[in-house]
Amino acid sequence: MTIYAIGDLQGCHDPFQRLLDKIKFDPAKDQLWLTGDLVNRGPKSLKTLRLVKSLDASVISVMGNHDLHLLALAHGAKYSDQKFDSMWKILDAEDGDKLLDWLRRRPLAHYDEQLNTLLVHAGVPPQWTIKKTLRRAAEVEQALQGNDHEKLLRRMYGGNPNKWSGELRGYPRLRFIINALTRMRMIYADGRLNFTHNGPPKNARKGLLPWFDAEKPKWQGTRIVFGHWSALGLYVDERLISVDTGCVWGRKLTAVRLNKKPKVIDVGCE
Repeated sequence: MTIYAIGDLQGCHDPFQRLLDKIKFDPAKDQLWLTGDLVNRGPKSLKTLRLVKSLDASVISVMGNHDLHLLALAHGAKYSDQKFDSMWKILDAEDGDKLLDWLRRRPLAHYDEQLNTLLVHAGVPPQWTIKKTLRRAAEVEQALQGNDHEKLLRRMYGGNPNKWSGELRGYPRLRFIINALTRMRMIYADGRLNFTHNGPPKNARKGLLPWFDAEKPKWQGTRIVFGHWSALGLYVDERLISVDTGCVWGRKLTAVRLNKKPKVIDVGCE
């Protein structure tokens, strides 16, 4: 079995299909780790979601912020605007309800002990160990998969609280977990989240640093695979794999082999 991590699809169905062909993906033998944001912005969100769902047994896809936007839109927790026009085909599709139910049951974090590798959409706060990351993710997963998931979808928006505390409770606690795992890029030295900078790290104002450059993070010692940050682009070393290479912006869609010597395979995107 070969395991590949692939960056944010954002509705880019055709490049995704070409990338699967290029890596000779065999769903009977291989496995895909997708960094989330399966939908929005790209031209074929519905076809993309259908394709990923059809590969369900061989795919691990974590929840991205755009996936959460789709769920919020479907349940009336977020109003539509031009940014979300591409999602209406999903909401109006005959199989839309089944696709949304499948999406709502995606994890926010996935860990493989043999690979000592964690998959998330955006990042991991420096205050969390891997075990605590999985526990915090499970809190949100339980709420999203429960009968009151619409309440969470209505209350997950906003940037506060912006710093983790074990004393957080209720929706503020769940909101921080969601923001950390699906929206985080830059942080302050004290661990507070910053949501204003989405460009390259080198262009950030003084006092900000990438979440993975925090001093002595408690998750240290585990490799993290993530997407969400197309301005960061491809980065591969023994502790980090950043794999959002901006397909939706006309750049590339990238796969990185995880369970052997890392290998990068990509296709161009229109």
